[in-house]
Amino acid sequence: MLAERAYGILLHPTSFPGPYPIGNLGGEARRFLGWLESAGSSWWQVLPLGPTGFGDSPYQSFSAFAGNPYLIDPEALIAAGWLLRDEARAEGGGERVDYGLVYRWAWPMLERAFAGFRARAGESQRRELAGFAQAESYWLDDYALFMAIKEEHGGAPWWEWPRPLRLREEDALAEARERLGERVEFHCWTQWLFFGQWLELLDEAHRRGQRVIGDMPIFVAYDSADVWSRPELFQLDDERRPLFVAGVPPDYFSPTGQLWGNPLYDWDELRRRDFDWWLARIRHALRLADLVRIDHFRGLEAYWAVPAGAPTAEHGTWRKAPGDELFERVRRELGAVPIIAEDLGLITPEVEALRDRFGLPGMKVLQFAFTGPDNPFLPHNYPQSGNCLVYTGTHDNDTTKGWCQTASASELEFMRSYLREQGIAFSGCEDAPWALIELALKSRCRLAVFPLQDVLGLGSEARMNYPSRPAGNWAWRYREGDLSEGLAARLRGLAERYGRLRRE
Repeated sequence: MLAERAYGILLHPTSFPGPYPIGNLGGEARRFLGWLESAGSSWWQVLPLGPTGFGDSPYQSFSAFAGNPYLIDPEALIAAGWLLRDEARAEGGGERVDYGLVYRWAWPMLERAFAGFRARAGESQRRELAGFAQAESYWLDDYALFMAIKEEHGGAPWWEWPRPLRLREEDALAEARERLGERVEFHCWTQWLFFGQWLELLDEAHRRGQRVIGDMPIFVAYDSADVWSRPELFQLDDERRPLFVAGVPPDYFSPTGQLWGNPLYDWDELRRRDFDWWLARIRHALRLADLVRIDHFRGLEAYWAVPAGAPTAEHGTWRKAPGDELFERVRRELGAVPIIAEDLGLITPEVEALRDRFGLPGMKVLQFAFTGPDNPFLPHNYPQSGNCLVYTGTHDNDTTKGWCQTASASELEFMRSYLREQGIAFSGCEDAPWALIELALKSRCRLAVFPLQDVLGLGSEARMNYPSRPAGNWAWRYREGDLSEGLAARLRGLAERYGRLRRE
């Protein structure tokens, strides 16, 4: 699946700098793509692009299909004549995303732009919006109504709505569509904007020789349009409350496991429907990216089911999932799909067999590697085929510099020895990010990916996420001027040395 040696950078669009409270899909994104091109990169990896809610996590979205309106570029709305520059101003930008400020700023700004669109849009733009709404009706109708009802109820989750709406009684839904028609139209419009801007950015990436790795969370949020509109696909009781929720047992990140709280799929029902919802989801994701990472891939072989209401994930049980049947159906319908299996955590031979049966590349993380020569994350233990991706760290890890500063003495000594054998200089934690970048580039994995924080040599202050920490995540932004020509040249030189330079 990964045909050539290459490398890429992991960076979520929220981390772009600029004058607005959150990064967006505008000018800074294009400047980043230009810098990637100058650095000889071939790939840009992002986190899930869906609309975020409480906790701000891109892995807990209001929809498995929708895009995040916070990423819409206000400059494009100004250029279209729908928004005045004064109407786009925020209280301030800052070096970290302030999601409270984002919420207070983004929705009023978009509402002003929507009023401008309704008053001044041309006929061709109105036709484009209508065509988009028709083409995406499979998910958009439910999402837009879900968001409009949620607003009407002060942001309350759907299970706290009046019973007729909660249970989707036909008369109640019809009355809500009539009553909230303008708000439904507004949320359709924000999705039209997001998808238009993202697809333009994807085209720009392709013109610059970059391909995009997307990210698909295996589970969906309980408070989502997906669960509200298709409850039969999930393990819910008669009142549509979860019977069991998702998580993982105790692991590297948490001694009590991770309790995610997502409702679990009713795989029997999905099987009866010939996996139509999953097919639609994968097809949709592959429109937005060239390669898609399925987060927590192991849950498609077996998932950790925690009784709803349990305080931690410690007392769950493993239950089988029909991953083989799902991927056979995907292969029949879509062919050999470009999917990455996020195979980190407690991985069994059965999970590896599922991954390998369909030729899916797995992931290697160097921060996990330095415990001894048999560690599967050490480069000499990677598969001979090279069908894998190697990372210095992921969005869930500390930065490599931060990890080094808290690593055990035995890990550091083993890493020092291993790097010496590889001919890579390492004298202390200041060197760690670039030492592991070089080790990744040198490895046989066909694709090497590094968080931008490691390229910039940043410490724990730049960490993107602390698993199991409920707030304060997803906020890091780089600064204007950080993407220097010197860094691009350094990356380009190493990529050329190790046969990963983008082919012109």
